Amino acid sequence: MPTKDIFHQVVKLALQKDGWTITDDPLSLQLEDDQVFIDLGAERLIAAQRDQEKIAVEIKSFLAPSNLSEFHTALGQFLNYRIVLREKQPERELYLAVNLETYNDFFSRKLPQLSIIEYQLKLIIFDPVQEEIITWTK
Repeated sequence: MPTKDIFHQVVKLALQKDGWTITDDPLSLQLEDDQVFIDLGAERLIAAQRDQEKIAVEIKSFLAPSNLSEFHTALGQFLNYRIVLREKQPERELYLAVNLETYNDFFSRKLPQLSIIEYQLKLIIFDPVQEEIITWTK
């Protein structure tokens, strides 16, 4: 079982405040010989449709000396997790959760912005102090 990110509980609480029910902590998926652990699985009822929206959330703190190196790792993990989800739980949308400061300082740079567009990354930006989701990008 992988180690939880330092913002794990913050994001979990923020999702719950936003109306999500945490269904998996972590979300474990097996694809033949490989097992992956995505930090959180969550769902919420869409009242108008009487259906459920399901997501998987990978949380990254970006606390290492190089944000670019952290981004490379997070991006590779995100893309691999998306492949496994497509095979095992295609109804789930995958999001990368990053804190507001990292989003403002690093994700506003050209390479991350182009990568978000190129790889269609979906982000959850959260405030770790307020324990709230600031915005979702799709």
